[in-house]
Order: sequence, then C-alpha cells, then structure tokens
Amino acid sequence: MAKPKDNPNYKVIAENRRARFDYAIEDDLEVGIVLQGSEVKALREKSANIAESYAAVEDGELWLVNSYIAPYEKAMFKHEERRRRKLLVSRKELSRLWNETQRKGMTLVPLVLYFNHKGIAKMKIGIAKGKKHHDKRETSAKRDWSRQKQRLLKNAG
Repeated sequence: MAKPKDNPNYKVIAENRRARFDYAIEDDLEVGIVLQGSEVKALREKSANIAESYAAVEDGELWLVNSYIAPYEKAMFKHEERRRRKLLVSRKELSRLWNETQRKGMTLVPLVLYFNHKGIAKMKIGIAKGKKHHDKRETSAKRDWSRQKQRLLKNAG
C-alpha cells in the first residue's frame, strides 16, 4: 500500500504480505477496530502482527481473531495480546460480508493495519478465496519472470 505524500499521520503498522500469495483477493474493505488504550500505544510503536489472523462474522458482529499486539510496557492496565477484537462496519456491509462468506465459500483476510490521515487505527480486510497449490506456483512463476525481465531490461539499457 503506497504512503500518501501529503499525510504525515498515515502510517502502516502491520501488513499481511502472505495473504496475496495464499488467497485470490476479490474485494477489500476499510473497517474500524475497537482497541484499548495500551493497544493504541503499542501500535504507535509498530508492534503488531496480523499474518496469522482472520476475520469472522459471529452473532451479527465482525471480529478479528488471533491478531497479535505486543504489550505496552509503560501501561498501567495491560491488555491481552491475542484477544478477539471487534471490527466496525455498517450493517449493510456486515450483511454483505456474511452473505459472501456463507454462500460463496469466501473468507475474510486482514491485509493491512494502519493509522489513517486522521491518526485513527483502521484495518483493510479482503474478501478472498483460497488458492490451490498450482495457482500459487503460477503466481510465483509470474513474479519470478517479471523480476528477470526487469533485470534484463536494466542490463540491456
């Protein structure tokens, strides 16, 4: 995700690079995230991991499961590192997400955790379908070929 040049507050905290390799992302959505005070302080220090996490619709709410936010040492009230965190979306978006995960066999994958231009923690989640092994090999081969092509063009010119 490119950093906007005119926003000094915009900061990427954690990125799930593996998600684009393991899943075919069909759509993405920006959601809010409910955090405790010590979690926000820890995120400002860029100490989070969303690589092994996923989002799920349960009981009419959207939850982020298995995400890691490191403990903030100076906090008076410490937070649980791998607790379930509520994600904030509109009712319309929530029903759309639920329909896509239930009917079409899709999954919700966190892509990026960041502070937006107002300094508020946001997350971009992707509506994705899992890739098969041969699809992953094809993606890898395309990436390798594009790198090799760039090297050849660089050396030729």
